[in-house]
Amino acid sequence: MKKSVVKLEQKTGNEKKEYSLEQIRNALKENNACYVLITCTDPTSDGKMNVEMSYDGDEVLASYLVDNAQQVFDGRASNEKSH
Repeated sequence: MKKSVVKLEQKTGNEKKEYSLEQIRNALKENNACYVLITCTDPTSDGKMNVEMSYDGDEVLASYLVDNAQQVFDGRASNEKSH
């Protein structure tokens, strides 16, 4: 099974460090009551993308986070259309 890797660029310099999704999930668990992580691959030549979502914590709280995130994106889209 291929281990998923996320490449992050550090703020100082051009040095890049790789973190596995498992490392990111573990770090998120440390200081958060709940988190939702949504990732996707680059689209293939036919436009398909692999999208994954994971969460940790209370399912109702995770749903609340996703719903509120959607409202933020909807609000931004509305603001962009009105300008």
